[in-house]
Amino acid sequence: MRDHILVINPNSTASVTRAIDDAVAPLRIPGGPGIACLTLDEGPPGVECQSDADSVILPLCRVIGEQEADAAAFVIACLSDPGLFSAREATQKPVLGIAECGILTALTLGHRFGVISILARSVPRHLRYIAAMGVNQRLAGDLPIGLGIAELADGRATLGRLVDVGRRLREQHGADVLVMGCAGMARHRDNLEEAVQIPVVEPTQAAVTMAIGRVRLGWGQGLSRH
Repeated sequence: MRDHILVINPNSTASVTRAIDDAVAPLRIPGGPGIACLTLDEGPPGVECQSDADSVILPLCRVIGEQEADAAAFVIACLSDPGLFSAREATQKPVLGIAECGILTALTLGHRFGVISILARSVPRHLRYIAAMGVNQRLAGDLPIGLGIAELADGRATLGRLVDVGRRLREQHGADVLVMGCAGMARHRDNLEEAVQIPVVEPTQAAVTMAIGRVRLGWGQGLSRH
């Protein structure tokens, strides 16, 4: 498939890639760019800490280099946005990270956003990134559900934790919009939003939506990179 948007799951868990593929299915529209999803086989089973995020940068950039001729844009589907800036140096095509896009989308839907993370050790790297983006004053809180990537396969338990943490972010921390903190949570977005009664952003959907706009409108194409 040429001239498509390539969504890269930086972990090696194929079930997460399938969840991502399902999440972006509504964005496959007639006349729009194709959307393909790829698993980074060299990645860890889950990007759950900073060292996991750091470990995927080189193989991620290598895959982007290999796929550049056929892809119109790339999306890095992990809320750490691992390798985002290195990847932008590795290609002339647009590269979008789901954390950046998900948070920016949340800021258009509410004043204070909350992030639902998978594990407590995921939170510090999220907070560093949010501070680097300059939007930490709009952050209501970042709370974990206490489930690793593999445990997200239990859909009932995962949704229950998501709802509990989402309500805490809304009621105790003042969040009026939520960002899902892992691409593996994608299938629960609709049910979570119904339960918490505030907008819920699935960040891969947000990033792919922005990528479609970049591709269709040609923003930034033909500009040299420095």
